[in-house]
Parts: sequence; C-alpha cells; structure tokens
Amino acid sequence: MTSGVAAPRAAAGELDAAGITTPELRGAYARCRALNAAHGRTYFLATRLLTPAQRPAIHALYGFARMADDVVDAPGAAGPDEVVARLEEVRARMRVALAGTTDAATLLADEPVVAALAHTVERYGIDHRHLEDFMDSMAMDLSVTGYESFDDLGEYVHGSAAVIGLEVLPVLGTVVPRAEAEPAAAALGVAFQLTNFLRDVGEDLDRGRVYLPRDELAAFGVDRDLLLWCRARQRTDPRVRRALAHLVARTRAIYRRAEPGIAQLDPVSRPCVRTAAVLYGGILDEIVAVDYDVLAHRVLVGNARRAAVAGPGLVRAVLARRRPARRRPARGWSVPDDGRP
Repeated sequence: MTSGVAAPRAAAGELDAAGITTPELRGAYARCRALNAAHGRTYFLATRLLTPAQRPAIHALYGFARMADDVVDAPGAAGPDEVVARLEEVRARMRVALAGTTDAATLLADEPVVAALAHTVERYGIDHRHLEDFMDSMAMDLSVTGYESFDDLGEYVHGSAAVIGLEVLPVLGTVVPRAEAEPAAAALGVAFQLTNFLRDVGEDLDRGRVYLPRDELAAFGVDRDLLLWCRARQRTDPRVRRALAHLVARTRAIYRRAEPGIAQLDPVSRPCVRTAAVLYGGILDEIVAVDYDVLAHRVLVGNARRAAVAGPGLVRAVLARRRPARRRPARGWSVPDDGRP
C-alpha cells in the first residue's frame, strides 16, 4: 500500500496552515480527510468550523477510527478468524508507529493512515492509552453481541466513544486545565455513540448485535426476538416505541451533562463542537419525529437543518478566529523537513 493520495485543493490550505509540507505526509493526511468526508457527514461538516490548522489532526484521528471500524463492520468476504487477524494487524502497526520503532518513510508508504495518526499523536501529546482502549472496544465487537446493563455497556462506550472525545481535546484546546475538561469531552463522545445506537438499531441487528442494554429494554417488555420480529416485518411495536422513548430521554440527559464543557474549550473550537452536538442531537429529534420507527429505515438530519445549524456556527467560528491567535508549540516527529511551526 502506498500513500498515493494527493491533497485535494480544498485540503491544501489546511495542510499549509498546519505546517505539513512533506508530500508523503500530506498524502497520508489527505487519505484520512477522504475517509472522514465519506463516512462521517456530520463530523466532517462540523470540522469545517475549526481553524484550518486544526483540521488535519482531527481528520487523522477520525480516519484511523474509521479504518479500524471498517475492519469490523465491513469485512467483505473475510471469515471471523481473518477479521480478528486483520484487527490485530491494525493494532500491531499502530503500536509500532506510536513507539517510533519503524522508519517514517516505510510507514508512510505501507500504512499512511497510521502514519498520519502517529504524527498527530506525537505532535499533540495524545495519551497512547486512548488508542489502546479504542482498539479493545473494536475487538469486543467481534465477540460480544449484547450488553445486560448500562454498566456492562460502559467499558465498550468508553473505548469506542469517550476516548474519541479525550483524543481530540488536545487539538481543540481548552481555557481550563485539560483534566478539568475531560469529563465533559468524554460524556459528549458517549452521547454521540448512544445516538448512533438508537439510530442504527436495525443495522446493528443485521450484524447480530444489540447495543441497547437488555435490562432497559426488558423494563418495557422488549427483547431481541421482538426487535428481530419488527426488523423482519419493517414495522415497530408500542413496547419498542416506549423503550426507545426512554432511551432517547436518557441520551438527552448525557448531552445536557456534556454541554457545559463547550465553554471550557478554546473559543475557536467551540462553534465546531456546538454544531456537532446540535446536529447529532437532531438525530434524536428525527427519531421522535418518525415515532421511533427506526427498525424500518435509517433516520437522517435533512440538509436544510444541517445548513441552518452550520451557518450560524460558521459566523461564530469566523468571529472567534479574529481574536488574537495562540501559537501552539511544535512537537517533533521523524519525518525530515515537514515544515511544522
């Protein structure tokens, strides 16, 4: 595999602003950006509200997450053992890259997404433990098909969602000590993940998984068999509606818990995160609007609403950028002449 992706014109300014000038490294970041654009419409739109210098790092973190997630959720014709082996190979390459024990040029040629990840992790001082926890959750998807309670689900959503918030926090910047901002950042990641679970109940069933806790569903008379029955007939049931309404309310409470953390971020990052929170929260609104009929079709936030939310966010982002900029300290990486500030 080679990096082989030239930075598109739209991304070139971002890479210039981030001080990433080495052609191979620019290609690696461009690949991550393409993954984010193709698979994360809401995240990608919100990322446009960050400063150009911040965007490549966010794309690298999400690009790696998408690459690993695709190994699990889009295995193609690969059998279970092969999927396990592929995921372990991703983890092994990640560890080698983060340890800096492979030649940078080789890494860029063989695994450009991992190369961009390693560059971002070193540059921003991101804790390697977050990446390990993420990979642990991806591995759980290969063996765990359901969770008894929210406590049982907690380990999975920590690695699959909370750590994403913790990873991006150094890139977003904070106006308080980072440790003070971490609980809200983690909570917002969990809120996004629970929103995905509610939206994607049908698709997850098709993969043999139910992320919604069994005890929460059982309180309303819902079990896996009833969900499968509804999925097969492309319809819903009053018991399912009541269970989903309860879980939507519980997820909204997590958004409310996370919301004060936006004010703890660097002002230039707040419009991005607020926009992502509003748009993702809008998915819950759409679930309610279709009367919780998520087993028949996948709900989406319409383009009109996306534009209505992103437009004011863009105005706030531009105003925030006009304030005096803080220069971020450079961190080294073993790619020569990358031109970073």
